[in-house]
Parts: sequence; structure tokens; C-alpha cells
Amino acid sequence: MAQPGGSRPVTVSDVQQLVKRKDEVEAQIKACYELLEGQKGVGMDEPLVDAEGFPRDDIDLYQVRTARHNIICLQNDHKALMKQVEEALHQLHAREKEKHARDEAEALAEAMSQTQSLPQAFAKVNAVTPGSPANISGLQVDDEIVEFGSVNVNNFQNLQNIATVVQHSEGRPLSVTVLRSGKKVHVGLTPKRWAGKGLLG
Repeated sequence: MAQPGGSRPVTVSDVQQLVKRKDEVEAQIKACYELLEGQKGVGMDEPLVDAEGFPRDDIDLYQVRTARHNIICLQNDHKALMKQVEEALHQLHAREKEKHARDEAEALAEAMSQTQSLPQAFAKVNAVTPGSPANISGLQVDDEIVEFGSVNVNNFQNLQNIATVVQHSEGRPLSVTVLRSGKKVHVGLTPKRWAGKGLLG
């Protein structure tokens, strides 16, 4: 997105400079028209000769010719400047759009990679009894279980798998990984006998 003839991208100050030059050219054109108005309002098209074909002696022919010539040149400059302003604005907008699209793509990629890096859960905690081993270890309702000891999404068939692991691990700490509000959380859980039912609660 560089300017023609230069490798530097267009900046807002470039556009401001162009607009400033355009305003200056417009002021010069206005001054030339005012000069023509001052010469009995000859304008751009009035004849500079009288009825007999002689140069008019009621106006300054040199000034009128110069003013007319300047107006034509300045109008061409003005046209070129307007084109430059338009192109510069177009480039600025295109760059903004590009940046916006890039930011969105990056945000999307980040969200995707986070989703991909989160393991899949195979069970959900729907109740935790107060005072139970599960409660003491910090397990919470709605935690999604990703790993329970040796059980994970790849080898999990039914809740009996978890029950078997629990029975074999009585009194020994188990590594449990859960998903809690989109984040991975590790919980150390030791199945043991307590006042309530089962070894976990």
C-alpha cells in the first residue's frame, strides 16, 4: 500500500498536507477570478478586443491574460491534487480495513487455538456433598472432568470406570483434571471413607 514512486505508506499527515495544498490552490484561483472581476468583470471568456477588432484600452490586457493563464494552470493543479487526496484517502481506508481484518483474524485464531488446546471432558460434576473428600479437594458443581486418575476421554466407557479407579485408590491421592469456566484446573483428590456414602461424596 505504498504511494506511487515511493515505498512509504500514506499517513494521515500526508493527507492533511495535500488538503492544505489544495486549499492554497483554491485561494489562488479565487484571487485570480477577483482580479478578472476588477478588470470590468471580463471573466474567462469575454473578448479582449473592441468592436473594430482593436485591443481593448479600458482593461489591463497583460493582467487579464496572466490571470486567465494562471487560472487554467491552477485548475489543472487542483484537479491533480484532488486525485491525490482521493487516492491517499482510499489507501488510508484500505489500510484501516486491512488492519481491522488482520486484528479480527488474529483474535479468531487465538480463540480457535484456545478451544483446541482445551481437552475434552467426559463427565460433569452435578453434586458435591459438603464435608466429603470431593468437597475437601476443591471439586465444584459444574466442573467438567477431563482426567480422573487413569481415565480420560479416550478410554472412558461409563461411570463404572471411575468407580473402579476410586476403589483401587482408597487412601491414595488421585490426579483429577477438570474444566472450570473454560480453564483447566488440577485437583488432588484422595478417595477415603467418611461420614457419608461412598469414598468421594
